[in-house]
Amino acid sequence: MVVLSPQRQTEASLDVVRAVLAGVPFFEGVWLEDIGIERLGGALTNTSYKVTGEAGAYVLRIAGEGTSSYVDRSAEEHNARVAAAVGVNAEVIHFDVGDGTMLTRFIDGTTMDGESFGLESGAPVRAALALRRVHGMGRAFSTRFDVFSAVQGYLDLLDELGTPLLEDYRAAAREVEVVRRALESSPAPLVPCHNDPWPGNFLEADGRIHLIDWEYSGMNDPMWDLGDLSVEAGLGPAQDRMMMEAYHGGAAPPALYSRLELYKVMSDLHWSLWGLVQHAHGNPAEDFQTYALGRLASCTARLGSAGFGRHLGVVGAGHLARAPKRAYRVQLRAESPEPRDTGGRVDSRAS
Repeated sequence: MVVLSPQRQTEASLDVVRAVLAGVPFFEGVWLEDIGIERLGGALTNTSYKVTGEAGAYVLRIAGEGTSSYVDRSAEEHNARVAAAVGVNAEVIHFDVGDGTMLTRFIDGTTMDGESFGLESGAPVRAALALRRVHGMGRAFSTRFDVFSAVQGYLDLLDELGTPLLEDYRAAAREVEVVRRALESSPAPLVPCHNDPWPGNFLEADGRIHLIDWEYSGMNDPMWDLGDLSVEAGLGPAQDRMMMEAYHGGAAPPALYSRLELYKVMSDLHWSLWGLVQHAHGNPAEDFQTYALGRLASCTARLGSAGFGRHLGVVGAGHLARAPKRAYRVQLRAESPEPRDTGGRVDSRAS
């Protein structure tokens, strides 16, 4: 958890936080004037505070304005509590599905820094092992995350907002249909996935890694998490191999590296459109238009790379189906109800 540099907060903002705390049953009977409040950094769409009192330290997440209209808060609560029950997420103490307010126990640790992640030799290994814990938790999430539905959801939302799109976006959306067909020809077992494993969502504390921000969580192909992590952390081929071998406990089937590359294409397109949605909504957290165009350029470059056709052919030929029985090292260990598809719902990125 990153605490912003000390600065004086206005009484008005503190009053807002205290008003939210007053609605949390956990703080019933507590004199809120004695509660310490610190703004936390790292979020782009919501606002989080460290609140400290006699009973300990907690994190209050206040959902960004309008986010609950396109985030399935009920699913987020279910999945976040499941992850907390197996020790992957921070303990969830209170969750209001109506407005997205969430209170979790504060974990005194540090996030894995995005800029140095790719330079630290052990970071890809630690992150891969943390994701393996998520994928092997043995309990199903209540929703299905499908990146192709999410991409279409973003395009539909941008149309509704009247946001003009570069033809490059339409072209990329058409081109990735071959990626969809290739992946569908070689389906993978669905497991609980985080679906937004950028370095800032990995929290290291006492020799253990937790993952925070479960807004995107859902049942998915585990290679999505690894491919997305690789892109977000800026990993190169050698680090990808380190990550994959740590995750699989040895050499991974070559076909999975091709699957990884296809998900990198989708990662760039997905987050590019997400950034464009943030820009359309006027989110002032950063220059989302520049971010979006950068991710679109990366997606286009991957689609035009010399190896793209080969990776597409390997996955499309169904090599995963002919891979060794334990090609995927983790599988859902308990039978659970079929997760519902979010139907292309557009979620907010950071909590």
